[in-house]
Amino acid sequence: MRSRRLPLAACVAAFTALVACSDSDQTSTPVAVIDDTPEPLQLAVVSSAPDQVSGGNVLLRVENPSESELVFLSNGQLLSVQRQMSVDGETLVLLDGLQVGANEVSVMNPGGLELAAIDLINHPITGPMFSGPQQYPFVCSSVLEWGVQPLVDHDEAWGFPVYDDAGEVIGYSKDCSIEPIVEYHYMNLDGEYHPMPTDGTRPTDLARTVLSDGRDVEFIVRWERGTINRFLYSYAILADTDGSLLDVNDTGTTYWNERLLYHFEGGVGVGHFQGRVSAERARLAAALAQGYAVAYSSGNRTGEHYNLQLGGETALMVKEHFIKRFGEPDYTVAIGGSGGAIQQYVYQQNHPGLIDAGVPQYSYPDMVTQTIHVGDCELLEHYMDVTDRDNPRWQETKARSLLLGFNSTDAVPDPLAEAKQSLGYSSAPGSNECIPAWRGLTPLSMNPHYGQVREQDKMHPPGIMADVKWTHYDDLRNIYGVDARGWARVPWDNVGVQYGLQALREGAITESEFLDLNARVGGWKHPSEMVQEGFPFLGEPTADNFDPWSRRNMNLSVGNTPAPRTQGDLQAIEALYDSGMVFDGQLNIPVIDWRHYLEEELDMHNSHQSFSARQRIENQMGHSDNQVIWFTDARPERVFDQTGEALEVLHEWVSNIQANPDAGVAGNRPASAQDACFATDGSLIARGDDVWGGVLDDNTTGACTEVFPLYTTSRIEAGGPIEGSVFKCALKPLDVALSDGTYGNWTPDSGQIDRLRDIFPEGVCDYAQADQGRPD
Repeated sequence: MRSRRLPLAACVAAFTALVACSDSDQTSTPVAVIDDTPEPLQLAVVSSAPDQVSGGNVLLRVENPSESELVFLSNGQLLSVQRQMSVDGETLVLLDGLQVGANEVSVMNPGGLELAAIDLINHPITGPMFSGPQQYPFVCSSVLEWGVQPLVDHDEAWGFPVYDDAGEVIGYSKDCSIEPIVEYHYMNLDGEYHPMPTDGTRPTDLARTVLSDGRDVEFIVRWERGTINRFLYSYAILADTDGSLLDVNDTGTTYWNERLLYHFEGGVGVGHFQGRVSAERARLAAALAQGYAVAYSSGNRTGEHYNLQLGGETALMVKEHFIKRFGEPDYTVAIGGSGGAIQQYVYQQNHPGLIDAGVPQYSYPDMVTQTIHVGDCELLEHYMDVTDRDNPRWQETKARSLLLGFNSTDAVPDPLAEAKQSLGYSSAPGSNECIPAWRGLTPLSMNPHYGQVREQDKMHPPGIMADVKWTHYDDLRNIYGVDARGWARVPWDNVGVQYGLQALREGAITESEFLDLNARVGGWKHPSEMVQEGFPFLGEPTADNFDPWSRRNMNLSVGNTPAPRTQGDLQAIEALYDSGMVFDGQLNIPVIDWRHYLEEELDMHNSHQSFSARQRIENQMGHSDNQVIWFTDARPERVFDQTGEALEVLHEWVSNIQANPDAGVAGNRPASAQDACFATDGSLIARGDDVWGGVLDDNTTGACTEVFPLYTTSRIEAGGPIEGSVFKCALKPLDVALSDGTYGNWTPDSGQIDRLRDIFPEGVCDYAQADQGRPD
């Protein structure tokens, strides 16, 4: 504890008792002396980390206050107390008036004696905190989503225009902020949301629900919406209200069970847009019905951007302001599919404490390592359809899995098969996952010309959106860095990759096919060299415009010279690891990784990804006891969702951790948290430690492994590991590969060796080397 005098103005503003105050810099005797030494105070920030405060206010916990009245100042200026509550010897106080930047918050007694202080850093509610320079142009969407004009933040003719009721432009918005909105919706007896009447009456079809603690209550939802970190946020919570409390700071009485559910959402986008909001996910009825509060943000919808540094920052800010509004949750659990699952794995790694448990649905370990093999899709499809079109092997649907790894089936037709054949290309009757699931993802992530967002034509000055580089790389330019020309660095690489290596070793393709494939498969041009896409992305299916492979943006063979491969930028790859965009396997929380089994649909959420995450976890931690894997059958259709059951198991798991923290996550794992698989109706097929035997080990095939076959990727078929996290493989000389068994029983002759040297002048991938993918 320390004692000091404050400037006279600050003391007068606080209290008229000028104890320890002076209007001089000279040391002087206080006007009054307090003989009793106060008990030491303990200060802690409840709503965020001390250096991650935003919006000008902060929720503090003051422990052991000896005074009934406390005064709070920041940098010598009086702070206003928005809310204060004392419970069990501690005081929770919401303070407002922090300056942007560094703040030294002091706690004074009525006599002006400083009892404690804490250093904070406050950031604007518009951000950023740590994600770097904000992306611009940035198109506002609050009018589209909620019919609300953004606030004017400047009057120069650039940014998004703001209109008055007469349709006249009254200014422009750079940050797309809106004032918070509070509405009350009720669930009717048919399970649909409707606005609460404004006259205070209760609807006759108002539903009721039984909370997790057994209370039977009306299903009325307080739905708050606004902007945080430039994105649209939402808080939903059950409320005991007639719908009249519309002040955002007045939450009234809620039926919150003190569990916060953060709903992350998926999709693939490259930024420059404030985003969309799923009203269904933001007001997740199944969770609200039990008393959970639900937090949501368009900034945590990967369909708007895949900058998970920005997304993590947004989630921290959204949770921070939820706590300042409603209080600290008992725990925070996350759910979300695809990109929503990725966010859970990545954010718990990068921001310990943000979420305490998770249900990653249809998971991948992260997004950036999916680009590695997804970037092969069109290259390999083009080789089979065009380059090697006369080879009858590729007219067999199943044969395509030899190169692509993904499942292939005639049950899902290739929608362009007839068009390919009419133009003289090869085609199989069915599809591989690359076609219905991933087609278009390479243009979306790599091609700077292929992209747009809604309402972009409203941006000022006219034509500003024409300068946007619509690539995943540019979306993450703060992470990847930029080259001397101002282009974001590109991590994608296929140098040394021996496509179809496993098929060669197994005798499924011939030596000549292997050599031809790797000589002519090619690579991708740099985004600065790319041109706009053709059909089926843009335009008509004419002979000149038909290009489902994006071949116009490939580096292909000229004559007998092997096609150039793509060199990944080492600085970009290193940045992905340093920034936490790659899930490295550190799992700090309990998760139940659940998915429907969708392999036969050729859905992009292929099932081996759960085990890719598990292998990374085992590599990093030496065990995977913090992760449970559940599959539910979806044949012939998706019927049962195991998420509710997973939340119940996680509640038990988290409660155990809270009761016995020294045992850690694995030591508190309940008996109900076991690997399992379920039938289409949700009934149990098998449960236990060995149900996934044979996936990551050489054990007997497990009961779930037997029912749910797994497939691979192009890089696994090229000899890579199931972790799938090798951006740029370590290389070994061809002479080493020829002698160490790389090619199985094949002993190339001199001509074949010469061809291998032409194709792989720098050597071939050596996936056995340690620290794959990350440069030294």
